[in-house]
Amino acid sequence: MPVKVLVVDDSALIRVVVSRLLEQDPEIKVAGTAANGLEALEKVVSLRPDVVTMDVEMPGLNGLAALKRIMREHPLPVIMLSAHTTVGARDTMEALSSGAVDFVAKPARQADVPVMARELCEKIKVAARVVLRRREAAPAPKPAPAPRRAGGGTTELVVIGSSTGGPVALQNILGAWPASLGAAVVIVQHLPVGFSQSLADHLGKKTALSVRHAENNDPVLPGRVLVAPAGADLLFRDRHVQVRPVEQPHPRGSFHPSVDGVMTSAAEVFGARSMGVLLTGMGRDGAKGMGRIKLAGGRTIAQDKDSCAVYGMPRAAVEEGAVDRVVPLSQIAGEVLHLL
Repeated sequence: MPVKVLVVDDSALIRVVVSRLLEQDPEIKVAGTAANGLEALEKVVSLRPDVVTMDVEMPGLNGLAALKRIMREHPLPVIMLSAHTTVGARDTMEALSSGAVDFVAKPARQADVPVMARELCEKIKVAARVVLRRREAAPAPKPAPAPRRAGGGTTELVVIGSSTGGPVALQNILGAWPASLGAAVVIVQHLPVGFSQSLADHLGKKTALSVRHAENNDPVLPGRVLVAPAGADLLFRDRHVQVRPVEQPHPRGSFHPSVDGVMTSAAEVFGARSMGVLLTGMGRDGAKGMGRIKLAGGRTIAQDKDSCAVYGMPRAAVEEGAVDRVVPLSQIAGEVLHLL
């Protein structure tokens, strides 16, 4: 059975073009369209779609407000369509925190709409498979237990990799850690260029730790969280980060920064004093990097299947034999503290 989709956008042109492009995929059927949030709520009830694509910025009841009502009244997977603006990026992070499965950045040019539609098709099919997991609200972060120092207090750097479902998982983990965390943290979340600063700002409001959007030569310090900038590669040198913007378009399926690249660099520079944590997400990014950290003597933790929005990246690392511990999201914060 094709995935039934409700397309919500205040632009009639976007509704028509996106619907036509989505229906070129035989696994997707557009059940209907809506021009605003109120109409979307009505059609969620009458059409019973499997997935909703929701424009963030709409007059009247905007996408964020409509999302919150859908999650409360008729929970189902929602993918946000976000503008490349400061406000759009900020609202997108709020939407992910409020239960949206994922988002796609709206193109600046009409000619790029087909590229967006292809990405949207892929994410719609993933969203349809994770509906049951996403119908429950993310648990509120709870203070993690005090560390027992099982690892001798030798970990200096924790690298966390995530993709689909990652912002909610990251918020859960960081919100449970104390400001006195004895290691530095670097986050690699798959995001389009222009959205990682908003992720850093959003996470900074959810944790006692200092959160910063990483810049070239930033020091790696205990208790500080650096969010790797989207569209750049991040490496470590002399306990500082090196941020190198990538000028050329990304090949399909590649990421900048990649979890593999950042974790591999962490293993080379910090060795046994590094730790890798791999969270929910599509694909295999991070499996090789986790293996490098483990080979260097560092610790590795993966989120378990039942608590993942998408059990792709953690599963790949487990299959590679690169994971020391597999634990639910609710226990990852405490597990990291235990191993520091």
